Amino acid sequence: AACHGSQAEGNLALHAPKLSGQGDWYLQRQLKNYKQGARGTHDKDVFGKMMAPMAATLADDAAIDNVSAYIKTLPDNPAPATVKGNANNGRKRYATCGACHGPAGRGVQQMNAPGLRGMSDWYLVTQLKNFKQGVRGAHPQDMYGPQMALMAAILNDDQAIDDLVAYINTFK
Repeated sequence: AACHGSQAEGNLALHAPKLSGQGDWYLQRQLKNYKQGARGTHDKDVFGKMMAPMAATLADDAAIDNVSAYIKTLPDNPAPATVKGNANNGRKRYATCGACHGPAGRGVQQMNAPGLRGMSDWYLVTQLKNFKQGVRGAHPQDMYGPQMALMAAILNDDQAIDDLVAYINTFK
């Protein structure tokens, strides 16, 4: 709560994304990735390095399950939009993303793809850049990271990322 907010609404000033509304299965996977060193260990992952020791305080899988179960009870209010981009251009780009994340960005557990709708847009931009630059998704223990790194690689520049995220912000 100190970083992500009392309602897990996120806090841009602390670079802590919104967690409420995200699938508990995805939160559990990411907490385990941090705990096992598959996330938050890359030299350029400044904010991931801040999260890794927090995840380490969770003693075991039961503690991770309890945290994600609690977050699931919190209201899923959309994070405020902060990214400026051309949503029309982003719509075309999202066609590829929708195959895994769903047509409305709700996430698809069977595809191991988290929800995007209503999440912190600045965080989505950061993570797409991290995947693109190998900061995230390249660790051998990250089973699903390489698939996302390949998808991020098709976004040819920062404007393409901003446009994509601007389109995701249109999902209600």
